[in-house]
Amino acid sequence: MGNYTDINAKAVDSWVEGGWEWGIPISPEAFQKVREGEWNLDLSPTKKVPHKWLAPYLKEGKLTGCKVLGLASGGGQQMPIFAALGADCTVLDYSEKQVENERIVSRREGYEIDIIRGDMTQPLPFEDASFDIVFHPISNCYVEDVQSIWHECFRVLKSGGLLLAGLDNGINYLFEDENPFVVVNKLPYNPLKDPVLYEKSVANNWGIQFSHTMEDQIGGQLRAGFMLTDLYEDGDGVGVGAHYPQFVITRALKP
Repeated sequence: MGNYTDINAKAVDSWVEGGWEWGIPISPEAFQKVREGEWNLDLSPTKKVPHKWLAPYLKEGKLTGCKVLGLASGGGQQMPIFAALGADCTVLDYSEKQVENERIVSRREGYEIDIIRGDMTQPLPFEDASFDIVFHPISNCYVEDVQSIWHECFRVLKSGGLLLAGLDNGINYLFEDENPFVVVNKLPYNPLKDPVLYEKSVANNWGIQFSHTMEDQIGGQLRAGFMLTDLYEDGDGVGVGAHYPQFVITRALKP
C-alpha cells in the first residue's frame, strides 16, 4: 500500500478535472456580491453556516484584520469569501488542482492569500496562536487519525479563536451508490485494514476514506481543549443523504 494521502490528493485532482462540485471556483459575479454584503459559507452540502456563528469576529459586516486558516479548504470557493470580507487568509490543501484554483481566483480578483500545498496529517507549518479562525470543511474523512488534527487546530488558534468544522458521521460508508439502502460495509470503514476494500477503493478512484465516530470527532475536539458552543446536522440531499443526516457541523472555541 502506498502513502494513502498521496493517493487521495491525486484522486481529488481527478475529481476536480471531472467537474467535482467542490472544485468549481467562485464566479466573479458571486465574488462581487460578497463585497456588497451578500454572502454565505459552506461547511457541508446543503445548509449554510449561520452568520451568527461569525458575529463576534465581524466589525461593520467585515472580517478586517481577522486571520483565517482554510484547512483542507482549497478549491477557490470558501476562502475567496473570507478574503472579500476583508480577512487575512491562508489556505492549506494537499490537492494540486484545489491549490491552483485558489491561485486562479486570487489573481483574478486581486487579493493576497497565502497558499500552501500541505498534508494535514503532518504538523501544520504555522506558529502557535497564529489564527483567529480555522475553517475546516468536510475533509477529515480522508484521514485515518483525526485527533492529531484537532490538537494542531487548537495549537495554531489564538485564545478565543474559533474552529468551524464539517464532520462526516460515518453513515454514508455503510452503503454504496448502487445499493443506497442496503448495508454493504461495516464500521469503522478503514481500507488500510481491509486489503479487499483498499483495492476496490483504488480501482474505483474513491480515494482512501475513513469513517470516524462522534467520540473521535466531537470528543476529539473536546480532548484537544476546545469548548463546543453549537452544532447542526446536514445531508447531501440525494440517496441516503435525502433521508438521514450524514454530517455534523460544529462551532468550537479555544478558551
